[in-house]
Parts: sequence; structure tokens; C-alpha cells
Amino acid sequence: ERCDMVDGQPECIQETFSTCWLAGGPHYRSFDGKTFDFMGTCTYTLTTICNPNPTLPAFSVEVKKEEKENSKVSSIRSITIHVDNVTVTAVRSENGMVRVNNHRSHLPISLSHGKLRIYQKGKSMLIQSNFNLKVLYNWDDHVVIKLPATLS
Repeated sequence: ERCDMVDGQPECIQETFSTCWLAGGPHYRSFDGKTFDFMGTCTYTLTTICNPNPTLPAFSVEVKKEEKENSKVSSIRSITIHVDNVTVTAVRSENGMVRVNNHRSHLPISLSHGKLRIYQKGKSMLIQSNFNLKVLYNWDDHVVIKLPATLS
């Protein structure tokens, strides 16, 4: 739930979320619940706003995949989140750190006057935006993206 003003009165509004994820290299699940398995070694967009719309937040989440050494399996090399004019990249080999607009920083971090917060949650990194985009990455082979259902 979130608190909103309705006719000048505060009210609790039920919020629903959609989730997509990437796990173990080739396994993907989209916001609509469909699953896909593929091994590609490119940069893939996991989610983005397709049509520029001033009423919606500008964001995207991309994952860069590479082939594991001595294996035909692909793995996550890095994950990049673009929100407004901020680019945050988490690189697999840089546990506990992120690159903000290409500058390395230790966690936790608050950016854009608190609109984007990045902190460690257990062994994972959690990025949270003011519009309820949540990206969880374990610096290995698992990414979870949670969004308000209206944005998914």
C-alpha cells in the first residue's frame, strides 16, 4: 500500500507489483510470467519504457552477458540501470561496489536527492527508485526486477 491524497484526504491505495528475473545464466522470466532459456552473449534490455512519455519515468535495466571460461554457458558480466540522467553499473567482479556515471563507489549510496538509493541487502545489491523500481543483483548470476504493475 501507499498513502495518497484523494479529495484532500489521505487514503491507503493498494499497489500491485510485477516481477521479472534472470537466473543461472540462460533462464529468464518476463513480467507476464513467460519463461525463456537462451545462452546469448550480448547486452540485453530486461526492461525499459518503450515510448517516451513525459508522465512516465525514464528508465532501463540492461544486462551484459559473456561466455564463462572453459564453458559454453553464458553468465552475467554486469548489469546497468539508467534512471533519468544517472547510470549505475554493477560489475560481477566488483562485489560491494557500483559505478555511478563511470565512477566507482562503495555502497550505500543515495543519488538525485534520494530519488535513487543503492545499498547492500545480504549478499546482494538493491537499487530502489522513488517510483518503486527495485533491482536486486547478487553480483553473480541472479537479477530480479520488481515494478509497479502499471509500468510493467
